[in-house]
Amino acid sequence: MNICMRTKLVRSSLINRFHRFSTTVSEIEQNEQVLIDDTEDLQAREAEIKKKRNKSRLSAAHYNLVNDRRPYEEPHCLAHLTVKYNRKMYGKYGIASGVNPSLCWPTKKEIEERKEYETVAFPYTIRQVMDAAAEKRKQEQLRIEQRDLEVATKVAKLEQWKKELNDKVAKKAAEVQAAKQKKERLVEEVRRHFGFTLDPRDERFQEMLAKREKEQKKLEKQARMEAKEKMMIAKLQQKSSEISEKS
Repeated sequence: MNICMRTKLVRSSLINRFHRFSTTVSEIEQNEQVLIDDTEDLQAREAEIKKKRNKSRLSAAHYNLVNDRRPYEEPHCLAHLTVKYNRKMYGKYGIASGVNPSLCWPTKKEIEERKEYETVAFPYTIRQVMDAAAEKRKQEQLRIEQRDLEVATKVAKLEQWKKELNDKVAKKAAEVQAAKQKKERLVEEVRRHFGFTLDPRDERFQEMLAKREKEQKKLEKQARMEAKEKMMIAKLQQKSSEISEKS
């Protein structure tokens, strides 16, 4: 009887221990699940606290820009999917942008297009460009030297030009004075012709004055022709004398 009771007691003890063990495992699993849930809640609360700490009231994109971070973590428009935009992000934020660096390298098509563009836009080699620039500088220097020489020559002739100008002005003034004196002389002759004082605005006076001027011009023309003839005769005589001396 004692042996049977002991066996039953051992069995019941084992069953109770197993039951407690299974209950403990289940409770542990529940506790672990609760801890995981607490972690998610903690993260959510941290995010909410961080959001409330942002007193600037900036949007998420602007807040990231102010803090030197990529404005958008996820694409918000078609432009954010382009290679150009992603290259720009990598160039500005580096590896923190999350962009694959291989996108920064040009494709074969882009390389060919760039070569074609440079062939058309820059048809000359570097040496040709340098030679052309050197020749341009040489021509510019030559032009400056020629200009300086012209200025120096003109400065040297300045006094001569001033004298010529003064002579020309004096000659013009003399011609004006001579014309004025001639006019006065003709007027005086007309007055003497009539033998009495006559108003220069009188028609008779104007007719006589025009007649005298015409006669004076005729005499001057005759004098010029005679002077010209004398010069021609003098030249012919000089030429004939030179011929006779040579013979």
